[in-house]
Amino acid sequence: MLFDTHVHLNADQYEEDMEEVIQRAQDAGIEHMVVVGFDRKTINRAMEIVEKYEFIYAAVGWHPVDAIDMTDEDLEWIEELAAHPKVVAIGEMGLDYHWDKSPKDVQKDVFRRQIRLARKVNLPIIIHNRDATEDVVQILREEKVEEVGGIMHCFTGSLEVAKQCIDMNMYISFGGPVTFKNAKKPKEVATQLPLDRLLIETDCPYLTPHPYRGKRNEPSYVTYIAEQIADLKGITYEELAQKTTANAKKLFGINR
Repeated sequence: MLFDTHVHLNADQYEEDMEEVIQRAQDAGIEHMVVVGFDRKTINRAMEIVEKYEFIYAAVGWHPVDAIDMTDEDLEWIEELAAHPKVVAIGEMGLDYHWDKSPKDVQKDVFRRQIRLARKVNLPIIIHNRDATEDVVQILREEKVEEVGGIMHCFTGSLEVAKQCIDMNMYISFGGPVTFKNAKKPKEVATQLPLDRLLIETDCPYLTPHPYRGKRNEPSYVTYIAEQIADLKGITYEELAQKTTANAKKLFGINR
């Protein structure tokens, strides 16, 4: 049984066929998922989904690209939602220097405020990092992220950075890019990292793994990511599934 730690079933791409997508995931052996909300619309939709499906949980936070739009009221609302029994993490949060909608100083402030909130409500965090690794690592260290831990979502960085994050009580999560033929770095990192700090995810509908690259992603495809990492580490699919699921349940405090 697998645990897809990062899905966006709350995206418009699933408006027509979400029930079928979820059924395919169950048929493929996906035991749990975390649907991630990152603004008003997607958080509301995530909460609707977790109320309907017992095995789906939510993360609530504010995306760095839209940091400039976050108000004090939004942060208070996220804090209120954190008390919900099916909210298991704060995020996705972080820094994104690829897009320039939100100035870097605004992104950093919103990032820090969300880490502090996560520490206040004692929930792990989910990190979005694009072209901002040095600043992300520095802020995680300064804000004492080790107190709650969390996930480096869809990790594509170096082994050195992965180890620094693990030292701060973070887990390293791999998505579709680890299956790409030219993805030398993610494959090397996945091969060398300790199994007790690995997680898997789809980030669906984005970053679809081989052999469906270029098409809409969905949770059932997390099996391809699991197969790739098991192969890289020279272990069975079953061992990889068991360990990554146990890691996710431990991090999110899920006992079923």
